[in-house]
Amino acid sequence: MEEWLGFIELIQRELLLFCGIWFVIGALDDIAVDLLWIARRVWLHLRGRGAVLRLATLAPPAVPGTIAVFLPLWDESAVASKMLAACAERWRGQDYHLFAGVYPNDPATRRIVERACAQEGRISLAITGSPGPTTKADCLNRLWRALREFEAARGTLVKAVVLHDAEDLVHADEPALFDRMMETHAFVQLPVRAVPVPGSQLVSGHYRDEFVEAHDKQMVVRGWIGAALPSAGVGCAFERRMLGRIAAKEGGRPFNADSMTEDYELGLTIHAMGGRQTIAHVTGHDGSLICTQSCFPSHFLASARQKARWLTGIALAGWDRMGWTRSPVECWMRLRDRRSIFAALLLLCAYILLALTALLWIVPLLAPDYRPRGLSDEMNWLVLLTLGTLCWRLLVRCWFVARAFGWREALWCPLRLIMGNAIAIAASWRAIRFYIGHCLGQRLRWEKTRHDFPDGVAAFDPHAVPAE
Repeated sequence: MEEWLGFIELIQRELLLFCGIWFVIGALDDIAVDLLWIARRVWLHLRGRGAVLRLATLAPPAVPGTIAVFLPLWDESAVASKMLAACAERWRGQDYHLFAGVYPNDPATRRIVERACAQEGRISLAITGSPGPTTKADCLNRLWRALREFEAARGTLVKAVVLHDAEDLVHADEPALFDRMMETHAFVQLPVRAVPVPGSQLVSGHYRDEFVEAHDKQMVVRGWIGAALPSAGVGCAFERRMLGRIAAKEGGRPFNADSMTEDYELGLTIHAMGGRQTIAHVTGHDGSLICTQSCFPSHFLASARQKARWLTGIALAGWDRMGWTRSPVECWMRLRDRRSIFAALLLLCAYILLALTALLWIVPLLAPDYRPRGLSDEMNWLVLLTLGTLCWRLLVRCWFVARAFGWREALWCPLRLIMGNAIAIAASWRAIRFYIGHCLGQRLRWEKTRHDFPDGVAAFDPHAVPAE
């Protein structure tokens, strides 16, 4: 028994050293982003500016144009009708045209889109040439061809192309904002706000915490220091001529059908081509934040499948495809994007460490004569430093969630952090297996995620918008 306990203690110490060092390195990386965000806020304050703009104060568009909306659909009959109806209602009277892409072997979704087309003249149906599922980018490229046909019939180009998913609840002022900002930007991303599915405060709710911190802090810092802004794939607008330039370079297909995260890569490509980018925190006419509200997976395995696709496309296959750049700032941000797999494996080691530590705490009950060695002063300091950075990380996340949704919502952050870690671990193993299969020639396809639509969710209370 004592030999086994000695071996467990050895493993525990090695894991403690390994996890502690890498956790501190990762924490310093995150703290650097925190400090840059604070520095930007101070800089804006000194210039007498706020970080959140108002739509009413933005100059009207010099040359108003049509906003084209791409909605790729695969097996979305459960939510497509609600999403299309919400767009038609909230964007009534505005200059937009929505292109919905469906597959020939998905008749249920096709019937819903055809019914919506009959009721609303600003919605068009496009059917892919191949049965589904293919990649999402393949469906988007079919919508691009439909847009080209639409433009040829009208004799004019649209102003911007906006991407949305079937589970998105759009803001009424979204087309008006894009019409203004597309005159000075090649890519504009709206903040994404996750709406927890009822009964799934931990699984679907953890997206709320992650997206708030990502879009209110990390994306803001990326834009401020001149790094590329990756597209979230929803609530994002691309200047039409910029997409045309990309399509001309890629054989007429602006979206890379070989990618699982074509939206992420497109944002990096636009930055490399010199396009101006921003994440827009703007309040609408009703005082609420102009954003995209979405319901994310409410079950553990579904969430792991979705995040595995993101990890494969960004941290693994995306690394192969996008490589690195000569810009130190851009390399730093890409390294942050690609550390996700390692971070998840590090978390797994940390949870094993916690289990072993708990076992050693009850050693006196198992072997009263065994005396475990105490930690050295250096190891004790490493533990305290790790715990301190963890508390800081949690405090920062709670603060961002509280300023967007209130402190009651922020109280969920600790439990959601644990759930998010567990999902990340499961997703990483799945992503590694998927990537190995991809390297061996496995065909990429659109892996179905069951979606919920945020029924009855109103625009955010103006008081939930961060006061600047």
